[in-house]
Amino acid sequence: MIRKKLLWVLTIFLSFNCYSQISFEKGYFIDNTNQRVNCLIKNVDWKNNPTEFKYKLSENSEVIKATIKTIKEFGVNNISKYIRSSVNIDRSSDIFNNLSNDKNPIFQNKTLFLKVLVEGKANLYQYVNNRLRRYFFNKDNSNIEQLIFKRYKITEKNNGENNRFRQQLWINLKCPNFKISKIKNLVYTKSDLVPFFIKYSECQNNESISFEPKQKLDLFNLTIRPRLNNSSFKILNSPFNLRSTDFGNKVGLGIGVEAEFIIPFNKNKLAIAVEPTYQSFKSKKTTSVTTVSGGILNSNFNYNSIEIPLSLRHYFFIKKNSKIFINASYIFDFGSNSSIEFTRNDGSLLNSIDIEKKNNTAFGIGYKQNDRYSLELRYITKKDIIGLTTFNAAGTTWNSEYETLSIIFGFSLF
Repeated sequence: MIRKKLLWVLTIFLSFNCYSQISFEKGYFIDNTNQRVNCLIKNVDWKNNPTEFKYKLSENSEVIKATIKTIKEFGVNNISKYIRSSVNIDRSSDIFNNLSNDKNPIFQNKTLFLKVLVEGKANLYQYVNNRLRRYFFNKDNSNIEQLIFKRYKITEKNNGENNRFRQQLWINLKCPNFKISKIKNLVYTKSDLVPFFIKYSECQNNESISFEPKQKLDLFNLTIRPRLNNSSFKILNSPFNLRSTDFGNKVGLGIGVEAEFIIPFNKNKLAIAVEPTYQSFKSKKTTSVTTVSGGILNSNFNYNSIEIPLSLRHYFFIKKNSKIFINASYIFDFGSNSSIEFTRNDGSLLNSIDIEKKNNTAFGIGYKQNDRYSLELRYITKKDIIGLTTFNAAGTTWNSEYETLSIIFGFSLF
């Protein structure tokens, strides 16, 4: 029953999610006739430099695809900007086994959409294609050229580096404040090159624009998460089936405290969460059994558990202050004072069964508003929590099924 309910909810969620992920944001493009068109661009947060993009002229208009053949420039307002340019690019591999013995770059002329990183007195561009990462620059509307960096093989075990990009910067971007030591320490990375180009524009009394997205500075969330648990439990006793008991479904309360760590890349869409949680389940079943004195068998289940789910979470942004998330969890169970007891009608103990600590998995979907309020539906998969019994019946086997569907409310403290 729990799984059927979850399947129904997942179907609705996935249908909504597929719709909500088509995110068009305000932007523009310039075509081959130099006409600038304001539009809504589908921002897919390109990991590799694109060769095409999709846009709409208005919220309700059709989706149109534009390619590098017809577009000279495009951008998503205040987020990213790409320009088309025919450049000489060195595509030499950085993987050691594929390094060449030639330290000099091997250029190919390609027409690319280059991502603008810094725009100012001198401009910095980036091109990424899987593991290939190259940086380009120009100054005062000169031709765009690649900043040269190449790894090459010296011996079968050693490699060298051609760092000619430092010489290019020293010659072309002169500033009285720049010392040769500053240039020599530059690394061929975005984190080193972007500040350098910004500093150069400042040195020239020229304003610069950085198109690097501003990552969320708050990468940690602590959230109180009370919950309603709809749990079910059944015992399977074979071959005699005398004490097989279905305790049915019961709604109970639980509470957890979640520490969430945002992974600071890919627009903060990924997170890891740890959540110590307490939950309990108590139920009693009375059945008529002719083999028991008094004809009545009372089955008492008292389950208390402290669990620590370790979760990987993925966010899907809908609007500026709202997002949907999905997560998968591995749950470490620490257990606490749990038991199953079978008693006669007079209260005397017939048998007791040990409860074991069993780890299992969970899957959840949810919604978060303003990075503060959240609501999650979580399915905790079945687990067998019966351990060794305190009695010895030849040929008797015991199994159990315990599963939970939780509605979890969240309030982030910070």
